[in-house]
Amino acid sequence: MSAYVGRFAPSPTGPLHFGSLVTAVASWLDARAARGRWLVRIEDVDATRTVPGAAEDILRTLESFGLAWDGEVEWQGRRTARYEAALERLRGEGYVYRCRCSRKEIADSGLVGLEGAIYPGTCRHLALAPAAGLAERMIAAESPVTFVDRAIGTVSQNVARDIGDFVVKRRDGLHAYQLAVVVDDAEQGITDVVRGADLLWSTPRQILLQRALGYSTPRYLHFPVVTDSTGQKLSKQSGAHAVDPAAAPDLLRHAFAFLGLAPVPAAPPGEMLAQAAREYVTKPLQVRGL
Repeated sequence: MSAYVGRFAPSPTGPLHFGSLVTAVASWLDARAARGRWLVRIEDVDATRTVPGAAEDILRTLESFGLAWDGEVEWQGRRTARYEAALERLRGEGYVYRCRCSRKEIADSGLVGLEGAIYPGTCRHLALAPAAGLAERMIAAESPVTFVDRAIGTVSQNVARDIGDFVVKRRDGLHAYQLAVVVDDAEQGITDVVRGADLLWSTPRQILLQRALGYSTPRYLHFPVVTDSTGQKLSKQSGAHAVDPAAAPDLLRHAFAFLGLAPVPAAPPGEMLAQAAREYVTKPLQVRGL
């Protein structure tokens, strides 16, 4: 086994759909081609969106598609103490502050960036005391964050200009995705993150948090997301259909085709994945310019 450690981290907001299957297959192939480990993490930190039974259904689906993982499944919902400890470190270093602004107040600022309204820093210097209903925000560095994506190449973003100070703990008391994923990736020793390009612009925020917490930065590979006939990203929110394990060979062939791999004859899912992994060794995703 190599030092490579990858992961697939679905949110249990519904069953696995084809877009998520492609992400699982891509990350699995990248790990297996590197003779590395492939971990599964259930990202249920947002309890308000978690659908009961969805996580277990996702795990059963992965198994039925031959996507075997290494080690135990990690659950974000059981790791809140780890996120709070990391947040306390950020507080101690002066990286975060409390914020009382509502979404409407932020939208009214009129500043629009990559993901909607940019937070204008209203509460940054107020030194608000701890209280219910306050969020906590990470101060965004003014200088650009630059990294090399294995598929895209050099990517650079000025987080302060394009996003603003971003939430690391929500007003409802839940830890934000950006903080949770950074802590999890570091503590699980993730060396490579393979995921859809819809998360490309989350990466600079995650790198800022990694630097502030003294974590190493994984290698990243972002590939195009799967879309429907209207060009909209396939997602649970847009009503994407659950994948059918009975159609695993056909769906795997479609996933391989999307990722630019040569056709693989229909066979038991494990055999199809093994053959795809052998081809992936010589023609990984970055060669295809994804």
